[in-house]
Amino acid sequence: MAISPPHTSYPSVPPGGATPGAPTAGALRHAHWWQRTWVRYGALTTLLAISGLVILALVREETGTEGFLVGLGLATLPVPLLIAAFRWLDRVEPGPWRNLLFCFAWGACAAALIAIVANSFATRWIATATADPSSADTLGATVIAPVVEEIAKAAAVLLVFLFRRRDFTGILDGVVVAGVTATGFAFTENILYLGTAFGTDQLTGGTGIASVTAATFFVRIIMSPFAHPLFTVLTGIGFGISALAADRQHVRRIAFPLSGLLLAMGMHAMWNGSSAFGEYGFFAVYAAFMVPIFGLLTWLVIWTRQRELRTVRAELPAYAVAGWLSPVEPYALGSMRARRIARQYARRHAGREAAREVARYEAYATSLAFLRHRGRRGRAGADFVVRERELLDELWRRRETARPALDYAARVTAPPVPVVAPPWPVYGAYGYGYPPTPYPAYPAYNPYRS
Repeated sequence: MAISPPHTSYPSVPPGGATPGAPTAGALRHAHWWQRTWVRYGALTTLLAISGLVILALVREETGTEGFLVGLGLATLPVPLLIAAFRWLDRVEPGPWRNLLFCFAWGACAAALIAIVANSFATRWIATATADPSSADTLGATVIAPVVEEIAKAAAVLLVFLFRRRDFTGILDGVVVAGVTATGFAFTENILYLGTAFGTDQLTGGTGIASVTAATFFVRIIMSPFAHPLFTVLTGIGFGISALAADRQHVRRIAFPLSGLLLAMGMHAMWNGSSAFGEYGFFAVYAAFMVPIFGLLTWLVIWTRQRELRTVRAELPAYAVAGWLSPVEPYALGSMRARRIARQYARRHAGREAAREVARYEAYATSLAFLRHRGRRGRAGADFVVRERELLDELWRRRETARPALDYAARVTAPPVPVVAPPWPVYGAYGYGYPPTPYPAYPAYNPYRS
């Protein structure tokens, strides 16, 4: 794959002012009104806002104002930790914040509203048809709720996969999108459960550790804050594997998301039905399934992250040879420690804006490495050349700020050159004179050391 060398007059757009593949001004003027970006953003924002207001009214009606406020305060506690964890996983190629905000809002508002309405309707219908409310509640919790809730959450993953395809390139992207969506859903659900528990304690006089609120808080916030994210992450992994498939692999692109969704439903159903396994059924399912699967998925995403760093180190040297990057940048960009040191160096010497520019440079370089990796494997889209030039242009405009920081980080984190004793005898080596002093072996050229 040929890479043209850079030059200082490299244009951000080709002659004529239009980027190849981008819509022209005339095309935008003649586009239908529903195809305009502001219309789509406006419609989506309105939908989420209406969903939020409706779900707010429903939850407040169920819990009361005081219960709602208590539930809101307690349900907020795990949210920053979960978001930070998913953001940490996404540090190799961080996606835009607007995607995460959309996912959280969808989970907290739209998905929660769909789940409440659909679950209530289905449970009431089953109770009326069977004249057995208790079995209807059990069936609703173990069968209806997992199907409805996982489909509602998977809708956000599907929307990002379809309409933000550039930001959805692999398994980690699927994990982050699905996890943040499920975090939003669990946030609203926890408000409902904790607020209802508080209302029960108000009626029965329960206080302290023996209260229903304390028990609900322990189970949902302390023991299983990761439950909903864990279920939906299986769907996200399916979409991530689909994103890695070539366009012609239609069966794989459809089968893996559906398989992930079915696994999420199955695990969700097992979790909801754990109470049917006896007095200690919850703890048995928690210890035998939830914890091991959580550990397995944690290992998978960390392994995937390390694999992505290896991809960066393998793909970027081609651009260094062509002159787009300095010789040490592929090494620095393939190390999370070196990236962090580069941002700290830029902040210390040029301020926060320079550190942000270095962070953007790192993100664009990572996207470039993944793009080239997909291209070599025949999975790049028709806009490969256009996208490559866009990313190279972004890097070239930030090189004066980023290169000194990355060069410094590469020198700091480069492995030391080993010192080897010479093969010939040294004076003093046999017990007299000065102690032997090994001569360093002539080192191979190492561009990462000053």
